[in-house]
Amino acid sequence: MGSLKSFFTRKKVDPEFPPLADLSGFEIDVHSHLIPGIDDGVQTLEESIEMIKALSALGFKKLITTPHIMSDYFRNTPEIILTGLETVRAEIQKQGIPIELDAAAEYYLDEEFINKIKGGKLLTFGKNYVLFEVSYINPPDTLSSIIFELIVHGYTPVLAHPERYPFWYNKFEEYHRIKEAGVLFQLNTNSLVGYYGHPAKKIAERMIDENLIDFIGSDLHGQRHLTALQKVSAETYLSKLAAQGVRNNTL
Repeated sequence: MGSLKSFFTRKKVDPEFPPLADLSGFEIDVHSHLIPGIDDGVQTLEESIEMIKALSALGFKKLITTPHIMSDYFRNTPEIILTGLETVRAEIQKQGIPIELDAAAEYYLDEEFINKIKGGKLLTFGKNYVLFEVSYINPPDTLSSIIFELIVHGYTPVLAHPERYPFWYNKFEEYHRIKEAGVLFQLNTNSLVGYYGHPAKKIAERMIDENLIDFIGSDLHGQRHLTALQKVSAETYLSKLAAQGVRNNTL
């Protein structure tokens, strides 16, 4: 009886988008918090290495870790981040882990962000991509001006986890407006397994359906995210996104 029940409750497989074996097709993860002790990500070097080994086992060849920079909370600087990066890199080399590690940052859209843009000291990845996030509570009044300043100063803005901002759930046209303004979108991989709730999962799926996603990232902070990430390769929408193609493996 148990096997019969499992047969009927087993997830249906879309023959057009079968499950992926792992995450190796994306090659590069563009969003994580793997430098120990500088934000709400990993807190020790040992934890960092444990997460990096797990990401390597999932198929990633390169990681771009992106510590928070928030003027009121995580007052990180490029110097702090790059110093931490070298510490982790040294341990990766020491242990012979077959993966490359670089660093950028996840900037929070606050009053200091505009000064950092004008100061020309942003940590970027790829083709001058700048990863940034906004508040989860209210839509940002300054978003248009921030996008303009980034582009004028030669950056390409990349909005982190757009599927997680509830104020746009009933205004889906805002995603298209932001995209048309020159912003790229980075989806959190774990949204596809419902880690951030059902609404975020449905928005993530719709964004894939409408071909809005440019990058995918784990946003891995620790074990809780890793556990979800290890299940995501079975998701039809991850396979669909892989078929559409994202920019991860162009970096």
